[in-house]
Amino acid sequence: MRTRRAVHPVALAVPTLANSSKGDDGAYDDPTVRAAAVSALGPYNGSVVAVNPNNGRILSIVNQKLAFSSGFIPCSTIKPVISIAALEEGVVTRDTMISVAPHRYLNLVEALAHSNNAFFEELGRRMGFETVQRYARLLGLGELAGYNLPEENPGAVPSEPPKFGGVARMSSFGQGIQMTPLQLASLASTVANGGTIYYLQYPHSQAEVQDFTPRVKRKLDIEGLLPDVRDGMLAAVMYGTARRSYEGEDGEQLLGKTGTCSDNLSHVGWFVSYANQLHPKIVVAVLMRGHSVMDTGPRAAEIAGRMYHRLNESNYFNEGGSKVAEVMPRELDSGRGQ
Repeated sequence: MRTRRAVHPVALAVPTLANSSKGDDGAYDDPTVRAAAVSALGPYNGSVVAVNPNNGRILSIVNQKLAFSSGFIPCSTIKPVISIAALEEGVVTRDTMISVAPHRYLNLVEALAHSNNAFFEELGRRMGFETVQRYARLLGLGELAGYNLPEENPGAVPSEPPKFGGVARMSSFGQGIQMTPLQLASLASTVANGGTIYYLQYPHSQAEVQDFTPRVKRKLDIEGLLPDVRDGMLAAVMYGTARRSYEGEDGEQLLGKTGTCSDNLSHVGWFVSYANQLHPKIVVAVLMRGHSVMDTGPRAAEIAGRMYHRLNESNYFNEGGSKVAEVMPRELDSGRGQ
């Protein structure tokens, strides 16, 4: 099902094309990852955040100004959060069929694959606002994702149901939520690694690269819930809304989720993904903005697909990814971000 726009008609003041890497400081980014991200984004107005899901190391941020902004409506990338909440609360199982249209029923995997709004609106209604809000916060929305990132903003989770659409719209589009690319990358990392929320850390010196130490924000007991969510994200790439990211059998196995809607200035397109399911190596979050109707989740998925293709060409995955990203001398539990 094609995703509908989330809010009222927009002024479309934000350009589709821009030099998105202008002004970035990528001196201590993983050079292979950054080159792939810049090339894949090309002339479009957007941001790419790449993270190692096994330790929280930020590998690259393209368009750092946009990534560190106050956040944007999540669109349908909120649906993995709603899926985890509904599974944990016993509102849905893998085999639960929910009516989404006359004579049409979907289960969770197919609803994720096709980003079906009616399915997730019904989950939101069944759980209620307080439950949806609690899980959104538990999974990292409305709080800083990074450690010692003074530029970062915490986004926002509403304290009451949104006036436009209530908890149903909040559960299908993230209405009322402000999410940053960093938070989305953190969320996908938690799904990829089985439930550990790492503080995202962005080295800004050679010493910080060499002495990198993972910091755990919290660990969630959700591993048993994740196979259904992962299968839905895999199906999205194989034949659903994210199929433009699919590289074929020779490419790295991707799992992902698109998001398409609008704010009061532009169309908003999201795609978050990771490679691969058995041995997660990298999370990529793409945010697109602009006035074109093509500035959508499927275009963001296409950009991510180009990035993964470049990484494959560079033997990034065959070599195990960035050597500096694998440095994990010890792990620290931290109470809060700075």
